Amino acid sequence: MNWNTLDWSILGPAFIAGLLVLLTHVPLGTQVLDRGIVFIDLAIAQIAGLGVIGADTLGLPEGGIAVQGAAVVAALLGALLLTWTERKVPEQQEALIGVMFILAACAGILLLANNPHGGEHLKDLLVGQILWVNNTQLLWLGGLSAVILFALWRGWVQKLGRFGFYAVFALAVTASVQLVGVYLVFSSLIIPALATRTHAGSKRYRRAYVIGVSGYASGLALSALFDLPSGAVIVWTLAACALFAALSSRPAKQAH
Repeated sequence: MNWNTLDWSILGPAFIAGLLVLLTHVPLGTQVLDRGIVFIDLAIAQIAGLGVIGADTLGLPEGGIAVQGAAVVAALLGALLLTWTERKVPEQQEALIGVMFILAACAGILLLANNPHGGEHLKDLLVGQILWVNNTQLLWLGGLSAVILFALWRGWVQKLGRFGFYAVFALAVTASVQLVGVYLVFSSLIIPALATRTHAGSKRYRRAYVIGVSGYASGLALSALFDLPSGAVIVWTLAACALFAALSSRPAKQAH
């Protein structure tokens, strides 16, 4: 254990990235859980990642505007397809979301099959590179998060119906998956929402944000101290914080 690894110049930007992800993923995650479409984030994140892989396969500059555009277009097309399937076969929506996820994942593997760095790209897509975020990425994510939160607060997303929700969801996930990876996107959306499902209104959001912030802070610190992959550690600390919050909020049994 090396306490010198707790360097704000490295952990600070990563923590800010986590806060920005939580800003949009907490309210979106509660809606996902309430709608009963838990795996939509995995599917959309994987589709957005497929867009990134496709752009890389075509030789587009890594991290450039073209790659961002490819990811957004892929995610929006996935959102459009999910809107159509929810309207046509709502009772099978969760199963279709799972099928979309596995198809996108396999398509990504096929595109990377002949890439000598394919394994590294796939790992980055799944666990992210949160420790290597830069100011440009933070500004982009912060601006998009502000727009999404404002749209949710004003009720514009609800006015756009199914596609409005899926489209906003796709944009939020596309921005975050390239920084924190598929696993952390899923965890940030579902774990705080699941731990606070018995609460309602602003109390639910407050508790969910506390769980998320605590999970990211402790996960980043532990990953630095023990030299472990940050994304994987944060997933576990989010789960631990959520379990603690859920157990501590349970009503005490009355003695007979």
